[in-house]
Amino acid sequence: MSLETVARQSLYRQTHARGGDLHSLADRRLMARIWRFAARHHRMLGWFLLVSVLGAVLTVATPLLAGRVVDEITRGGTVATVVVLALVIAGVALAETAMSLLTRWLSSNIGEGLILDLRTAVFDHVQRMPVAFFTRTRTGALVSRLGNDVMGAQRAFSDTLSGVVSNIVTLTLTLAVMISISWQVTLVSLALMPLFLLPARRIGAAMAKLSRESAGHNATMNTQMTERFSAPGATLIKLFGDADAESREFGVRAGRVRDIGVRTAMLQSTFMNSLTLMSALALALVYGLGGALALGGHLQAGAIVSLALLLTRLYAPLTALANARVEVATALVSFERVFEVLDLVPLIQERPDAVAVPDGPVTVEFDDVRFGYPAADTVSLASLEDVSELDDRGGDEVLHGISFTARPGQMIALVGSSGAGKSTTASLLARLYDVSSGAIRLNGVDVRDATFASLKDTVGMVTQDGHLFHESIRANVALAAPDATDAEIWEASRRARLDTVVADMPDGLDTIVGERGYRLSGGQRQRLTIARLLLAAPRVVVLDEATASLDSESEAKVQQALAEALAGRTSLVIAHRLSTIRAADVILVVEDGRIVERGTHPELLARGGRYAELYRTQFGAASGAHAHLPCRRSHSLDGLTTCSQWEDVVSG
Repeated sequence: MSLETVARQSLYRQTHARGGDLHSLADRRLMARIWRFAARHHRMLGWFLLVSVLGAVLTVATPLLAGRVVDEITRGGTVATVVVLALVIAGVALAETAMSLLTRWLSSNIGEGLILDLRTAVFDHVQRMPVAFFTRTRTGALVSRLGNDVMGAQRAFSDTLSGVVSNIVTLTLTLAVMISISWQVTLVSLALMPLFLLPARRIGAAMAKLSRESAGHNATMNTQMTERFSAPGATLIKLFGDADAESREFGVRAGRVRDIGVRTAMLQSTFMNSLTLMSALALALVYGLGGALALGGHLQAGAIVSLALLLTRLYAPLTALANARVEVATALVSFERVFEVLDLVPLIQERPDAVAVPDGPVTVEFDDVRFGYPAADTVSLASLEDVSELDDRGGDEVLHGISFTARPGQMIALVGSSGAGKSTTASLLARLYDVSSGAIRLNGVDVRDATFASLKDTVGMVTQDGHLFHESIRANVALAAPDATDAEIWEASRRARLDTVVADMPDGLDTIVGERGYRLSGGQRQRLTIARLLLAAPRVVVLDEATASLDSESEAKVQQALAEALAGRTSLVIAHRLSTIRAADVILVVEDGRIVERGTHPELLARGGRYAELYRTQFGAASGAHAHLPCRRSHSLDGLTTCSQWEDVVSG
């Protein structure tokens, strides 16, 4: 490897170094964890190191053979000898090429295997994290752990390890050979070493600073583009934003990145030209001092050629080893950042003795359930939230002794003010969080004692936003049942009142719904999520404000689909629109994390409490001794409905 190539690689690694020091080498626990990942590839690692050493030996052989050729020429040797030496040099070159290819194949297998192991470990671990983790974590920071940090850890084996081993062998052999040829020339060559290393350190540090600044500007631009180029972000800018101001802000950062790019290019060019100059000066010293020694009869002409060729074999590994500290520290930082995620203990885990929820219709029981959201330091990392220190607040109780029972086939409705704890209650049933005290039981089995698989099969949920992936309609519906046939998907779509919509689309079930489903209307998105629920066929259905953001026409269609989803199932329905839950078997009024009222729709209206107050607020009923059902619409003007008749329900 040439000096220029090594210099470029060292400069690049210093520029992109992520910081850190070698204290981690003394951390036996860290080194043991790294070895556990590497040990899976121990045989290939052994071959990799052996081939790297053989390649280093061949690197030193070529300069010696070249010197022999010159000596044969100068002293009038035979043509046959020169030809043989030339053939040996060619053979060594072929062997070096073969070793290089073999080394690359081995390093690629080790590196890519390590990437696979680390990525799957992190991905599997993150999937087991609770919802509280994802509500706090920046997605980009988390994805970076699966990208940049995993790649940085991988380089520790595919690049740094082999480089350190081969460079140590090359340096040792080169010094030994050069000293055996001429210790005087070797000492002069080493004296010039600081002229190679100091520029690399100083310029590398400056470029690393510029690289971090550029990365910061690029991250900000990426965030701006990600937010502004999404469907809701673009709509927001068009409605309220200033496109010219957005462009100016983006242009300022892009201009700064351009300026940094120019400075970086000039620094790199200055560094490389300086190295070229230093290399030329070093060769001049070798030829000058070596030539003087040769004229004095102390050296052969071939020895001077060998020394000149060996010089690059000397400076290249010295330059690389001088910067190995940066490379090793960077790799260790990457490992630490990956292990940092793996060390987060999921708050919600399946117990070793978990049991399946019993078959048959399901009874849902909330028994004195109390809950407080976990503190950030128990579910997250400061580096994933982009903060210097995690907020240690949390754990304050938000649900206070929630108790109720839903019999098989019953509909239980939760109503109340925003922030009262309705959605939190629903999340606990699906075990998105664990209760702080009390218990939630499905057919007598505490959800904390149930297997994840049986809990997922038992409880299905439709949320307000109806989240979809940027995939086909088929993929989004079949998420609940990957082995479902097209016929089953079409049947679920029909029951969700979505089949005619899908049939009218050019690609049918293969239609891509767009990011978060924004190519579909709100009603279509909700019906698609209901189709997914119907395909999953859970025995308990949770509806969390499933129609809250829909217009009246879409709501009517979704309500028809929901009727299919709820038929014969135990259900927990959270509704802001009270007209949607009048037929519930039991209505629970939740305020400040407590059930303050419970009963049927007529009972609660007759009681004249909080539910009646909410009802009057929504439907504008007159105050007095009577509560009123919603008015029959006579006409609508600018979205305001007038009433032609009221139907009274006598209190009591």
